[in-house]
Amino acid sequence: MTATSVGALLLCRAEPETVRPVAHLLQEHMLLMPAGDGWSVLVPEGTPWRPGGNTSGVAAAGREPEPVDRVVGGWATALAVGSTWPVLALWWDGDRSGYTLASGFRRPVGYIWLADGTPVAEDEAMRTFATRLGLDPVLDVQELEALTRADPGADADARLRGLIAVLARAGVALPPGLAPGEPADRLRSVAGVHPETEQIEWGGWRDAVRVELDAVESGSLGPWMLGPRARAVATAQIAAGLPLTLWGARRRSGGWITAGLVLLVQGVLGIAYNRFRDAAGSGPGN
Repeated sequence: MTATSVGALLLCRAEPETVRPVAHLLQEHMLLMPAGDGWSVLVPEGTPWRPGGNTSGVAAAGREPEPVDRVVGGWATALAVGSTWPVLALWWDGDRSGYTLASGFRRPVGYIWLADGTPVAEDEAMRTFATRLGLDPVLDVQELEALTRADPGADADARLRGLIAVLARAGVALPPGLAPGEPADRLRSVAGVHPETEQIEWGGWRDAVRVELDAVESGSLGPWMLGPRARAVATAQIAAGLPLTLWGARRRSGGWITAGLVLLVQGVLGIAYNRFRDAAGSGPGN
């Protein structure tokens, strides 16, 4: 790994058609493709976490770029709070590598290795990681715990490859070339030629409304998205999103601001959609 090998991947435990509408709300240019049985991967097209990258995300707000782990951790949290599936951010920056797992409204869990593979996190994080992803509590946890012990022959890249090998039993299969330690431009090039790759880009709030409503109509959870229960969930999202956005603004954290905005958008769209369906006389609560 070199100092220029900065990169990240976002693994989502859902099919691309399920990930697509939520990913649009990040307002980031990304490439989306399948990553195994029931998994998808998002590859950022820009690099808002380092100087010289694009002007999206944090840089666009006139602030100094944040570390890659903080940026992609914020993205993972934003995706997870707006969905029913977990999101795993894998990242590396030349000095460290690690992951952040976000799942719903629960506090994200993460782990970090120094470039030489030295663990610098709590062992409990691995057990929490396994539990939230429903991994085997014996075999998988044993392999994960091995990644928390000293090993002179395993650098940070090897640690992440070991993590991915464990996830392979849960269905993860990253496309060839998408590997820990590769620089962001290499990841983009590999993802760009994959036959099932599609581009995710922000098309404005009108498109956000459209893709959100499409997801509601076509998703397997569609019947649960209308009526009193759905309105209660949308109200809770707004109640959680507003203080989270303000908290992120005070900390000057683009990732947490994005997470709060995604919650607000989900909540507002949920209420608007229910009102629209109620006015049309087709909501389940009528």
